[in-house]
Amino acid sequence: MRRNLANSFGEKLLAAFETSGQLCVGIDPHAALLAEWGLGDDVQGLREFSKHVVDAATGRVSIIKPQVSFFERFGAKGYEVLAEISNLAHQNGLLVIADAKRGDIGTTMDAYLDAWFGEHSGLYSDALTVSPYLGLGATSEVFEKWHAEGKGIYSLVATSNPQGESVQLASLGGSTLAGDQWRQLSGLNGDTVGPFGAVLGATLDLDRFEIDRSISNVPVLAPGFGAQGAQLSHAKFIYGSLAPLVAYSVSRSVLSAGPNGLAMAIDRANSELKTGLSQ
Repeated sequence: MRRNLANSFGEKLLAAFETSGQLCVGIDPHAALLAEWGLGDDVQGLREFSKHVVDAATGRVSIIKPQVSFFERFGAKGYEVLAEISNLAHQNGLLVIADAKRGDIGTTMDAYLDAWFGEHSGLYSDALTVSPYLGLGATSEVFEKWHAEGKGIYSLVATSNPQGESVQLASLGGSTLAGDQWRQLSGLNGDTVGPFGAVLGATLDLDRFEIDRSISNVPVLAPGFGAQGAQLSHAKFIYGSLAPLVAYSVSRSVLSAGPNGLAMAIDRANSELKTGLSQ
């Protein structure tokens, strides 16, 4: 398998994994968590929380994943904070996956990508989660210029919420919809790693969703560890030969440790993941 060019998302991702490991820390500043941290449910609390997470993640992980909705609920001021945090993360050598789950067609999808990838917007993420319900082609048709800029996307293929099964396990020409999406992503990537990635929940039986683990060119974003029940110590058992391309996402399980315990919680998660990948 030939890797991407040096400035591509796939190559940036693999380099980050080699340097700082495969753990991804989510930034999920919901109201209850802000209260647990002793912060106000306001823009200042949002800023303090998010900055602390980036500081704790720096030097410990390769990726942060802000959940956009928790910033968006504060309107324009929330987006200002998100832009600040994304910029700080990049200054600190972290990759940023914007968990926004966007999806549309034509010029509308093009505008979404411009918002999340264009330097002028300030949000400037390395990758974006997208919804494939309007068809992967709706995204791939307008993504080409961003591939050249080293950007990536993670399509919602098989998610860890049980409500997703009614769509993702639906039959499509003798295959599950999830399995069909997975193969489409591989086809779009060709003989390179990325830029088209998949969200594959860690709590799932991936065989049931017809996820072919012999495919080796699709980066994976893996939610579901910690609070949702999956264990990092089982990482290789869950993902098998896909494991080297997986960003293992944790949020509540480390964020609940509070500002004083966050760094130690991330260190513990890294240790568990190291065990899980060595088995």
